[in-house]
Amino acid sequence: MSSPHSDTKTDSGSKVDAEKADAQKADATVTDSQAASSPAAAQGEGSISLRGVTQRYGKGTDAVTAVGPVDLEVDPGEVLVLVGPSGCGKSTLLRLIAGFEDPASGVVEVSGRKPVPGSSSGVVFQQPRLFPWRTVGGNVDLALKYAGVPRSDRPARREELLARVGLSDTANRRIWEISGGQQQRVAIARALAGDTSLLLLDEPFAALDALTRETLQEDVRTVSAELGRTNVFVTHSAEEAAFLGSRIVVLTSRPGRVALDISSPIPRTGVSADDIRDSAEYTVLRTEIASAVKSAARGESTGKK
Repeated sequence: MSSPHSDTKTDSGSKVDAEKADAQKADATVTDSQAASSPAAAQGEGSISLRGVTQRYGKGTDAVTAVGPVDLEVDPGEVLVLVGPSGCGKSTLLRLIAGFEDPASGVVEVSGRKPVPGSSSGVVFQQPRLFPWRTVGGNVDLALKYAGVPRSDRPARREELLARVGLSDTANRRIWEISGGQQQRVAIARALAGDTSLLLLDEPFAALDALTRETLQEDVRTVSAELGRTNVFVTHSAEEAAFLGSRIVVLTSRPGRVALDISSPIPRTGVSADDIRDSAEYTVLRTEIASAVKSAARGESTGKK
């Protein structure tokens, strides 16, 4: 397979421009690859603080308040799942945390600083947004390049990332040759390339079939436990929220505010996916989340824990 250096020479100018633009939007996780191992990483890298955050779109009489006010404090290593009715502002909050947007009011901080797109977070979107003219390995290589990983270190790092998401044998395959679930695995590997302290996932499994979705949920849960990174996961599904989250926040209908904030009683490690889904704790948590979402959709107060 051609190296990322030779790919850049052979790709057309428009492809190179597209890759650079997409990388700047954090699709390729533009980060300092040493951030997670720095002294700062041991002192709260990956924490999230939202204080009085509101987001509005439009101007004058056409202005719409999408979110807020929202106050949230997320500790490093937490897996926060945002769930709520359609249009409640889940993805808006994720974009604010990623630094893709500035809030209309309030303060958003990641690791004690204003978030800058790609500087401290990897992002996985609803669609994989991969480069079809590159191989699976080439997509991961590009993320490693923009993450500042030396070219000599990229092959081993690429193999490690693809193995982590179960794609060790697909590095030389083209994007159109792999399934939708495999494409999302590539997107996750790419988001992990920068060794960031924060991983943001915006309904990444919504378009997948039920079996593939469950498998990828299990993979994300495993990777989260192994790496210890802070995760923010957006979903419509009470089942997904109960399975993945160490903490679940239910948002009200627009403008999205915190309706319910609960910690999961389910252990993060030492229990199988089947045992989780068969447990009474999971059933109770899933039911509580689903009930809270229904109440939020009707505009009813659910209280806050």
